[in-house]
Amino acid sequence: MTRVAYAHQIQELQESIVAMASQVDKAIARSSDALARQDVDLARAVMEADREINRVRWQIEERALLTLATQAPIARDLRLISSVIHIATELERMADHAAGNAKIARLTADEALLKPLVDIPRMADATRAMLSESITAFIAADAEAARALFARDDEIDHLYNQIYRELLTYMLADPSTINRATHLLWAAHNLERIGDRVTNICERIVFMATGRLEELATSSV
Repeated sequence: MTRVAYAHQIQELQESIVAMASQVDKAIARSSDALARQDVDLARAVMEADREINRVRWQIEERALLTLATQAPIARDLRLISSVIHIATELERMADHAAGNAKIARLTADEALLKPLVDIPRMADATRAMLSESITAFIAADAEAARALFARDDEIDHLYNQIYRELLTYMLADPSTINRATHLLWAAHNLERIGDRVTNICERIVFMATGRLEELATSSV
């Protein structure tokens, strides 16, 4: 394979991650909307799209492994390909969390919302912004941007803790709300886990750019 073809193969892997991240971003947004609007059709669409995201993840991994096997990349290219495999896995799991929220939307569609959803959509917006910026850092192989992004996870954790306290108050005041509150708590937890997975992507970006594996888990929450 010529150097030009090899470079094109590497570029395709990067572009595949960008495209997959866009699919995941859409899944997060739509699952949040499905919850807030109690939209069963939209929830079903998120769950169906999750199967396509799973397929894309395996396709990216197969391409990456083929490149490793046939090109024996070294140094930066080797780190990039390794990171692509890990990032695709994290993206696929984020989509699973979004699909989980879509399932919650379907389960709870026949009962009145405990309260208008405010903080859960805010969490969704925060995770989407964080994901978008992490992919920008990935494209640029920007370790400093990835490190700086990690602190944004605290915002998501704070929102989760706020939601947890509010829902606990509802449950203590009126046990009949426990089922609805528990479902909303699961939804918030799914979004909190998406934020955690973005931080895992940030760690891989640092490795890709610097060759150093760093644990960025320094949350103050």
